[in-house]
Amino acid sequence: MYGATLAEAQPWIGNYEERLDLILDEIGNRFPGGYHIFLLNIYDPTDGIGDVRNAGLPAWSDGLQVLGAYNTIIEEACEQRDDTTLVDIHSEFMGHGIHSTQFWRSFYHADDPGYWYYDNLEDPNDRGYDAIRRLTLNKMAEILPQKLKINAGQAPAVLAP
Repeated sequence: MYGATLAEAQPWIGNYEERLDLILDEIGNRFPGGYHIFLLNIYDPTDGIGDVRNAGLPAWSDGLQVLGAYNTIIEEACEQRDDTTLVDIHSEFMGHGIHSTQFWRSFYHADDPGYWYYDNLEDPNDRGYDAIRRLTLNKMAEILPQKLKINAGQAPAVLAP
């Protein structure tokens, strides 16, 4: 799909939405006693600029729009389900991509201008993985105590053999 226009990517985007809904629905069917999913959105190594050529990749004029479409699907899936919470790594990673040292940009982090991506630009480096771990654990600490408190007052579910 790399390099596809937003129009060309629509079949993949639609398929992703259908598969994500199916996966989340099936999890709900298989865990009637309760569960909670923490779903992460997708980071942008270009810091919202979309200039992947600066990272040595071929230009992708609609790359940010395609990424945005996927993140919208993820965010909407989380909003539609009480048992699914978004972990927003996209926002947290903003300013830690290929423009992380450009102090004149609005996303610049003076306190931590570090680059959070591995050499292949697709994967996080150790600092990026640490940020993902921290964001996920903090979101879990925010959501789970209240969720477990609510569930503690309910009778345990009995699963059929």
